[in-house]
Amino acid sequence: MTAQLFIMRHGEAAAGHPDSERELTTRGQAEAERMAGWFGRQALADARLYTSPFVRARQTASPVAEALGIEAEVLPLITPDDSPAAVCDWLIAHASDTPIVLVSHMPLVGLLAELLTEGRALRGLGFPTAAVAELEGEVWAAGCARLLRFRAPADIR
Repeated sequence: MTAQLFIMRHGEAAAGHPDSERELTTRGQAEAERMAGWFGRQALADARLYTSPFVRARQTASPVAEALGIEAEVLPLITPDDSPAAVCDWLIAHASDTPIVLVSHMPLVGLLAELLTEGRALRGLGFPTAAVAELEGEVWAAGCARLLRFRAPADIR
């Protein structure tokens, strides 16, 4: 059973404190909308969308959820400094053939993508704001996924 996983970084966020309450900037909102349009063209039947509880991630997930015609679910274990290995464990425990979209933060998104594709989480892949890595795999374990595409808002017309 081959499945798809989309790992997305939130859009550009304003500075602020506490970190969990930072909101998207106008540019960040536009990035999220642009990527939501891209998601809407991907024909992701029965996709599941999970977002970090942080405000900027939930704001990014909102237009994506609308474009996919689904509700975003908050997943507490995908905040910036959470463990990519713990996310892999969660993905394995919730395995299915339906596409999964995770909206999260750096450094987690970069480390998770690196762990799944390269088998290690050392430096992580670089993710511009609102960028999406599309992975394919049979099991979401270290080194078992293949990077299919990487899209950033600047790539979308």
